[in-house]
Amino acid sequence: MKQHKKGLAIWLTAVLLLLIAALLSGSPGRSESVQEAMRDAVLHNVNRISLFGLKEVSPGLISAFLVTAILLLTAALIRVFAIPRFKLIPGKLQLVLEEAVGLFDRMAKTNSPHRCGFMGAYIFAAGAYIFVGTLFELLGIQAITTHGHPVTLPAPLSDVNAAIALGTLSYLVILSGGIAGNGPKGILKTLKEFSLPISMSFRLFGALLSGLLVTELVYYFVHLSFVLPVVVGVLFTLLHALIQTYVLTMLTALYYGEVSEPSHGQGKKTKKKTKSV
Repeated sequence: MKQHKKGLAIWLTAVLLLLIAALLSGSPGRSESVQEAMRDAVLHNVNRISLFGLKEVSPGLISAFLVTAILLLTAALIRVFAIPRFKLIPGKLQLVLEEAVGLFDRMAKTNSPHRCGFMGAYIFAAGAYIFVGTLFELLGIQAITTHGHPVTLPAPLSDVNAAIALGTLSYLVILSGGIAGNGPKGILKTLKEFSLPISMSFRLFGALLSGLLVTELVYYFVHLSFVLPVVVGVLFTLLHALIQTYVLTMLTALYYGEVSEPSHGQGKKTKKKTKSV
């Protein structure tokens, strides 16, 4: 017990010394104002990265490539090394994987009982991408911009283009459910929700961008950049990862279930066919 108290006292003393040193040193000269730093975090006009020397792209695109590679590599390793060793009595890894898959599978069956097979697979993939992509910024991976300055790679979905792409893809998945369930009528049912891809895209983009801007603002000032960013960054990132994963997957499954539900006329026809058989 005494050793734990002594270690805690040493740790607190070190933190206090760092804070005092930061306050005494003040904020160094910046090449850009806080407004310019936050504007570039949104628009990515200045800090751009060369993609294999072919084109200057947003750091979010590099993050998207890395997150996709991480997910595909993890899926391949799990399929090759973990799944063949699954047992009737699950271990820790098997229990976590089964619970994650079961969570999205139950969400699909609850909100889209008519066509839940494909929907369960899609929201699992989309949820994994949102969750891992949001946590990706905690790794703090650095890249060099075209101007020679280091920049931390952000979450992929903090780029508005990535958020619009995922929202549009989810809307197309919902549209496919309407076509598969009701044919041309399903298209009309889906097109009624014309604002759905816009709301899904900008809800996702706005939530992730708010966390990025808060963290960027805290990091901008040196006297706040020792202890506070750890708390702010981790809490905001974890909160957004959980909330946005749940919101987008739930909305996609809910609207998919609505448009893929057979109409009353089709339901009566299927019942007559089953009776005649």
